[in-house]
Amino acid sequence: MTLHVSQLLTEYAVNPLGLDERRPRLFWKMESKARDAAQTAYHVLVASSPEALNDNAADLWNSGKVDSDRSAHVIYAGAPLASEQMYYWKVRVWDRKGRASDWSDTAFWSMGLLSRAEWKATWIGRKPEPGLAAQPSPYFRKRFVIVKPVRRAIVYATALGVYELRVNGQRVGDLFAPGWTDYNVRVQVRAYDVTDAVRLGDNVFGAIVGDGWYAGTVGFLGKAVYGECPFLLFQARVEYMDGTSERIVSDDSWRTTRGPIVYSDFIKGEMYDARLEVGAWDLPGYDDTAWETPLARRGYNGLLVASQEPPIRVTQTVKPVSVRRTATGSYIFDMGQNMVGRTALKVRGAMGERVTISHAEMLQPDGSLYLENLRAAVQQDHYVLKGEAEETYEPHFTFHGFRYVEVSGLTMEPTLDSLVGKVIHSDTPPTGALETSDVLVNRLYANITWGQRGNFLSVPTDCPQRDERLGWTGDAQIFARTASYNMDVSRFFTKYMQDIADCQQPSGAFTDVAPDAGWIRHKLRDLDTGWFAPDNAGWGDAGVIIPWTLYLMYGDTRILERHYEAMTRWVAYLQDNSEGLLRPDYANYGDWLSIDADTPKEVLATAYFAYNAQLLSRIAGVLGRTEDRMRYESLYAGIAEAFRAAYVAPDGRIRGETQTVYVLALQFGLLTEAQRLSAAEHLVADIRRRGDRLSTGFLGVGYLLPALCDCGKADVAYALLTQDAFPSWMYSIKHGATTIWERWDGWTEHKGFQSPGMNSFNHYSLGSVGEWMFRYMAGIEADPEHPGFKHVVIRPRPGGLLTWVKASHDTLYGRIQAEWERPPGGPFRLRVVIPPNAAATVFVPGGAASINGVKVSEGADIEGCLPFGNIAGEPRFRIGSGTYEFIGLNE
Repeated sequence: MTLHVSQLLTEYAVNPLGLDERRPRLFWKMESKARDAAQTAYHVLVASSPEALNDNAADLWNSGKVDSDRSAHVIYAGAPLASEQMYYWKVRVWDRKGRASDWSDTAFWSMGLLSRAEWKATWIGRKPEPGLAAQPSPYFRKRFVIVKPVRRAIVYATALGVYELRVNGQRVGDLFAPGWTDYNVRVQVRAYDVTDAVRLGDNVFGAIVGDGWYAGTVGFLGKAVYGECPFLLFQARVEYMDGTSERIVSDDSWRTTRGPIVYSDFIKGEMYDARLEVGAWDLPGYDDTAWETPLARRGYNGLLVASQEPPIRVTQTVKPVSVRRTATGSYIFDMGQNMVGRTALKVRGAMGERVTISHAEMLQPDGSLYLENLRAAVQQDHYVLKGEAEETYEPHFTFHGFRYVEVSGLTMEPTLDSLVGKVIHSDTPPTGALETSDVLVNRLYANITWGQRGNFLSVPTDCPQRDERLGWTGDAQIFARTASYNMDVSRFFTKYMQDIADCQQPSGAFTDVAPDAGWIRHKLRDLDTGWFAPDNAGWGDAGVIIPWTLYLMYGDTRILERHYEAMTRWVAYLQDNSEGLLRPDYANYGDWLSIDADTPKEVLATAYFAYNAQLLSRIAGVLGRTEDRMRYESLYAGIAEAFRAAYVAPDGRIRGETQTVYVLALQFGLLTEAQRLSAAEHLVADIRRRGDRLSTGFLGVGYLLPALCDCGKADVAYALLTQDAFPSWMYSIKHGATTIWERWDGWTEHKGFQSPGMNSFNHYSLGSVGEWMFRYMAGIEADPEHPGFKHVVIRPRPGGLLTWVKASHDTLYGRIQAEWERPPGGPFRLRVVIPPNAAATVFVPGGAASINGVKVSEGADIEGCLPFGNIAGEPRFRIGSGTYEFIGLNE
């Protein structure tokens, strides 16, 4: 037996609850010690109970033996799925020799409420208190009685706002649920199994509800963008051992009151008055007669949908590295890392004493917190003590971006153990690892991943600290490939793509931010910025680029199918608003925050127009839409021809002559071969003229090093990577950066801090170089013909002063590893690991002398490896799963 089945997933998740996908996709991985191990067939069983599944009685779906190597995106094809039902499944597979594996362990999923009619709950809130600038977070409770043994208890909950659930005193769920959507269109519902939390006799369901994105402050768009106060929707189903069931729903039988959370706001921070705590409010036996009847909201016109995104969680606890007392008597903690989340503070003092916790990313030259870049955000939490021996305070419905924490109002000197930082983000598990012989390159990669952690919070935000924190689409699309290498963002971007689709305009234009949250209305009314463009190149294009990225990285065709019509509307919009296939120059942003370079916006917009058409032709081909594929191929060719005629001079110079115009033209394939060679030389000349420094902004930076490597200029790419003079990635690292900065010149030795109006020190866009680090430096590349790393291309491009690189990426098939070294005086060495049921083509720079100890020149048979020619002088080998050691030729 060579294959063992493991790690079963449903819709990318482990045992998800409350789905509304009628044709869920199943995934599994395999383990094997044999080389070239692969699945040749599978057999899936789905049953309504674990007992039936254990007896192989598949009363819902028995796929039978299916001759296929597919182990990802296997679509359930059994009996119609029913609301609130459990589905248990397992799978076995056959190997190349026709041997069957053991059955896998059991996995499961459940369905949520599949029709609006099944919702019997009422939205409940609390009447706003008059005269308050910010409302307290309401507490809700419901007493209920269980009189017979429970088989299963499931809660379905959502909010216009954010909520924290309790069952008999136990916290249920994660943070900031249900996440951010355009509430006018949809709200997500989460399901929780609370079977183990309920008991015979008296029970209590409880909830605290915060303003969140619904009624709180959303960036600079203001407060109460969607509504004036938050509401909770709650429905529980309790199934009993005797086959009966009952519902407990939110309605006017619940009780509500204000509590100690005086206010809690994502942008304005929190105030918590411990003197106002309401005791054991979430336990049975509590007297709630003084509480109020909740405010009922009788309707909601948006969609109630199952949650698509991963939960938001505390994923790491960070201890401070130092603490010092200031001249004013406050204490500043250095966490040693710019992070996003909140702090937990241990404090002692008298009742009524107030402690203030302030957060900042940087320090002023005098050692005080640098707060100017927060604009209208208030990264402060206030805690009023109740006077107990030791009290611990951690905020509820807010988060901050910070490295430094100032605590004022303490009457006792704190220690390093008095405070910890809680790292909060959407729980997208790490899937990438990368290490090199250069510690600064390693720090760069760490900064990229910390920037992703800090800004992937329900949506991909632009910054976590100032009064913005919006889901900018341009930032997201340029970083999507990097993000997909670093972490499992399958569910995160699936949800975000729905956000993008939800705010697509009637014209077909995709928006600059998603969810919209009133951004379009805001920018059209803001006469100071003059940002009236109906679309923005590089931003709206996220509606095509992100689905294609998910297809490449996860093999996801459903995302292409689901948003195909929206993508075609976008490209039709671009075509309708072009003149001779050339886009206008009205875009607001262009190559945002480029440095000493002004890329013409019409050139950039036309290049992206071509790229959209090219991608849409590929997407149409994947979906079997042959006529569409040909039509978009023709459109792409026409745009490229118009681009060359309008913007490319006979000597290969491109209008604007910025690094970005050359990079986009090269990467999007807009040039003839002769023009491509000339453009590469012009690009290199500009880089050399600047002293081996870049000038690209958000839209050019991610393509810069790939374009250089594709043109045979890897030496220039490595020179840019390791450059530590301004502007460069290493410049910020040299000056203490632990995340990617928003601007190349966020802080410089000669000017100090940039304008505080827009100066984030945690902003992932310029970290899109991470894609190049995996695809080119380490050489782990997806194959569009066999996406999701079913077939991987291993093609490292060693260069610069690096002597070794180690990288891995966890795919839907398992972990891929690529490690190379070039020791002084020794041959190039490459170690590759491919998981079962996947294969790879490996390119060995300079040629291979031996593979797994067998000399290639002898022509000996190497198990799982087949040489098959070379490309551009690089020998290539086809390999199956297993570990392979390639030893290069001595030069």
